[in-house]
Amino acid sequence: MSKRVLGAAMAAVLVVSGCGSGGDDGPRTLKLWHYEGPDSAMGVAWAEAIKQFESTHPGVKVVFEEKGFEQIQKTAPMVLNSSDAPDVMEYNKGNATAGLLSKQGLLTDISDEVTKRGWDKHLGPGIQTTARYDEKGVMGSGKWFGVPNYAEYVMVFYNKDMFARQGIAVPTSVGELTAAMDKFVAAGVTPLAVGGAEYPAHQIMYQLALSKANKDWVDRFQRYTGPVDFHDAAWMHGASTFADWVDKRYVGKDSAGVKAEDMGVSFMQGKHPIMISGSWWYGRLASGIKDFQWGSFLWPGLTAGSAGNMWVVPAGSKNKELAYDFIQITMSPQIQDKLRDAGGVPLVDTGSASSAAPQLKEVAENFKTLAAQDRLAFYPDWPAPGYYDVQVSAVQKLITGTATPHQVMDEIAKPYQENLANVGK
Repeated sequence: MSKRVLGAAMAAVLVVSGCGSGGDDGPRTLKLWHYEGPDSAMGVAWAEAIKQFESTHPGVKVVFEEKGFEQIQKTAPMVLNSSDAPDVMEYNKGNATAGLLSKQGLLTDISDEVTKRGWDKHLGPGIQTTARYDEKGVMGSGKWFGVPNYAEYVMVFYNKDMFARQGIAVPTSVGELTAAMDKFVAAGVTPLAVGGAEYPAHQIMYQLALSKANKDWVDRFQRYTGPVDFHDAAWMHGASTFADWVDKRYVGKDSAGVKAEDMGVSFMQGKHPIMISGSWWYGRLASGIKDFQWGSFLWPGLTAGSAGNMWVVPAGSKNKELAYDFIQITMSPQIQDKLRDAGGVPLVDTGSASSAAPQLKEVAENFKTLAAQDRLAFYPDWPAPGYYDVQVSAVQKLITGTATPHQVMDEIAKPYQENLANVGK
């Protein structure tokens, strides 16, 4: 994440059901946190999972608290080190987040449970990368500290009606995409809906860098397999091209203060023809867009993406067995099909026919293409603690024109290089 603030406006606590923790003869509770909006594919699926859990666990109530992505991102280390820790929670994957918490001893090693319940059999090697962390908190090997239950990736959403009015075909290359944006600018339309105050501006810059990169470049940056030059051809292409996109008015200068939620709403309102963001928007767009036809296409080449955020069991969880049972339900065919048919990307292929519209089937099929072609490149803010805020701030300066591409890359390089000692590099 990446990186998401879907439903951030609903970050206030929402208690679905629950009661105080009682003694052995009183009602029991499972305290659950996640940050998926209720109309997102994951929100729909997890709501159904809560119902199934309560029906299969008489006497147990789920106390669900919806948190904003940013809220959990910033407060998790503090909360998990207190008596307020939930029993199971959704958390961002990667070295800077789940990896850091695992290294700090705040997450439960669930390796035995993964094997016992067969979760590992549903998750291929590439998907397992973000669930396993070594003693230094580096992803890709070691113990299991989480279970992803959906997948995600960055793509290009577009307004078919606006494209048709300009006579523009679906782009198949970055060059064709920029030609399309030139045509919109000439017609007085700002092509890109962008959130610069949160994601995805820094993800777009990463996408541009990836267009000049390969998997070795990704592994060196994400998994510390070799030196990283933040002024190499790929990184500088990303930063310089993003700055160029601002100069060419593909990106509005006012987007520096736009949050992700407002970006998505502006696209749904038909104010911009293009939004480069993640598959987690699919269900939201399907339910929210009423006045025009829309679609999506894959970014050419490597793209930001991975297994989705994952369920983790805090070390301070008071009901770990119940937490494992809940995770089991979210991995079940019924819930995975619910996720798929609501526009999400399931990780468990149940083999059943989808009842989703063709538009929603596309998101799962495209992920299969990316996975089969080994084109997933994780997310740019993963490698260092606090890196998300650093990158958001740095790329904001490209939008406002207050820093050069070289200065921005210096800013992004510094915390990465400082963190290498923490991971023994």
